Amino acid sequence: MKKLYIIGAIACMFTACKPSVRISSPVSPGDANFKNYMAVGNSLTAGFANNSLYLSGQVNSYPARLFEQFSLITGDKAAQGPFIQPLLHGDDGYPSSKLILAVTTDTCTNKTSLGPIVIPGFSADAQDAAYFQSNVNNNQVNNIAVPLIRIADYVVAGYASGNSYAARFYHNLAGTPMDELQWTVNNLGPTFFTLWLGANDVLGYATGGGQGHGSDSASPIAGNFYNVNDITPTYVFNKLYDSALRIAISTGASGALINIPDVTSMPFFTAIPSNGLFIKTQDSANALNNRWRSQFPNISFHIGDNQFIVRDHEGQVRQSVPGELILLTTPLNNLTCQNWGSYNPIPEQYVLTTDELQFIRTATARFNDFIYKESVRYHLAYVDMYTYLGTVASGIAYNGINYNADYVAGGAFSLDGVHMTPRGYALIANEIIRTINSFYHSTLPYSDVNKYAGIVFP
Repeated sequence: MKKLYIIGAIACMFTACKPSVRISSPVSPGDANFKNYMAVGNSLTAGFANNSLYLSGQVNSYPARLFEQFSLITGDKAAQGPFIQPLLHGDDGYPSSKLILAVTTDTCTNKTSLGPIVIPGFSADAQDAAYFQSNVNNNQVNNIAVPLIRIADYVVAGYASGNSYAARFYHNLAGTPMDELQWTVNNLGPTFFTLWLGANDVLGYATGGGQGHGSDSASPIAGNFYNVNDITPTYVFNKLYDSALRIAISTGASGALINIPDVTSMPFFTAIPSNGLFIKTQDSANALNNRWRSQFPNISFHIGDNQFIVRDHEGQVRQSVPGELILLTTPLNNLTCQNWGSYNPIPEQYVLTTDELQFIRTATARFNDFIYKESVRYHLAYVDMYTYLGTVASGIAYNGINYNADYVAGGAFSLDGVHMTPRGYALIANEIIRTINSFYHSTLPYSDVNKYAGIVFP
């Protein structure tokens, strides 16, 4: 009764096609100085991919791509290395396994398909839990991105004690992320920075199925700490974003502020269509109608694609409506083995309803409006990643290779449906470069996106 999706792909989309890139004229910094580059952000800046952090993801982060291009500048405003990231040792994931593609078998239908699994027998590399110690410039770290971090977390004392990614390299584990930013600025003396924060201030609510506060009404649950499933209140976001930005520019640095993408357009939210209940026969449709109509007369099924049965955040059982989203974390075996979405409702934590989506989109628009105003106020480049990743979701081409937000086959997003592949991060780097060139009148060359890896097939 359910429609099963077997993932296919065009081979060239995932292989390293390598068109040549030639630099025919000197690379100019324009009005900016890229000598000391600092990257501030969350998992998207750290190189997080496939639901974990690991070495090859970090070395293919978009800040790593930017530093490479900044280093090509002619003159004393070129980026000077080394560009230090708190690199891990292993490539299987930290602290938990990354996702890999494998052939799996549905326990009910006995049908096989290609899908994501954790690494069988995963064991974390013992070295990865150790504190990262840079041997450059008093423990210099250029990329201080922390997976999971929100703007709301920037004044949480001892934040690193609850975030193992931060604990690996934070200079003062008892301090706040704002303290760490200040220490890094003092130590590094950045002349240029990128700041991409804020996505997690809406993403936790979204990936949690709207289980927290979405209507700008959240309160701290302990000290300055907000529930990870809440959308950060606007006044908190604005105040802390401005405070962090003031620290970043305190050395006179130029920079680029990157806004928040529409997280609901990512494959995590679009891979399972809300009308993914496929009915082959009228008898099957009649059986479902008989199951529900006596109690819920508005529920109706027919041959073909049908909206799933869900439980919404008010506890109401109903048929989903077009535009509502089913999360990628929905256990697929439960759709087939336990008849979720047909004879039993999909639980609310796996569903984003229309009003929950409105909370996410309203908050994203408010935050992005503030980030834009900050860019104008402090005369910094504004990278509209909301629009750009929306374009990627619809489909773009780079040197003959097509990219979109289709799960696995799209090439830009990794297996977790939120973070990028190395190719996706190179695309992001190029959009940042395009904006920097326009704003600072520089002539930075673009990265050759297609020479980096996409989804790795078994």
